[in-house]
Amino acid sequence: YNVYGFACYAIFNTAFYFSKSIGDEYARRNNGHKNLVRFNDLFFSYHALALSLVTFTQSFYYKRSPTQESSFIVRTFFYLTLLGLVLVSTMSSVYNTVYFLSFIKLGCSMVKYVPQAWLNYRRKSTVGWSIHNIILDFAGGILSFTQLILDAARSGNIAEALGNPVKFGMGLASIGFDLIFLTQHYVLYTDRYDPLKFEAQLRFQSMPLYGSVENSDAGSI
Repeated sequence: YNVYGFACYAIFNTAFYFSKSIGDEYARRNNGHKNLVRFNDLFFSYHALALSLVTFTQSFYYKRSPTQESSFIVRTFFYLTLLGLVLVSTMSSVYNTVYFLSFIKLGCSMVKYVPQAWLNYRRKSTVGWSIHNIILDFAGGILSFTQLILDAARSGNIAEALGNPVKFGMGLASIGFDLIFLTQHYVLYTDRYDPLKFEAQLRFQSMPLYGSVENSDAGSI
């Protein structure tokens, strides 16, 4: 999800930040207002794409389940959006194609949170999953959403926040799902007991230690 989504988002931000024709088209469709894509949006999309590529590459080299594969929902989402992108790019303008890329990213952001929320619910636990990244994501979502609203307010048209639907939607999705995760972790499933880790600790404690009295020559006398 992340590689595909952030690749689309990087293209969207690049086009809106650098392309004069797309900027002019946006102004024509929005009563002369400029789009709200800023340099930090550009940097964020490149940075996120680069790190996503790193972790994606690691998945091919590091240990993983031999039966691990993409779910049916993931494959369906990928092929349908790819087909839609081909159709839009051949039947519509570059502006609409770039906008469609932003909606692909928004879809990735909406979908990628669901499996973890569902897994936490089924297990009734958040053991083995770090909450710290969620806290950072929550803070980033609030700051991103706030910046978009402030930029729109400064332009004199608060409705311009909707002119960057992916940033607006990503902010809301991050805040919404992060609130679910925080509630699961700190309110609903507060038991940090991990059966697998507990069994591993028992096995470790039952192993004879080298040089212990029980296993030394002196202990057998």
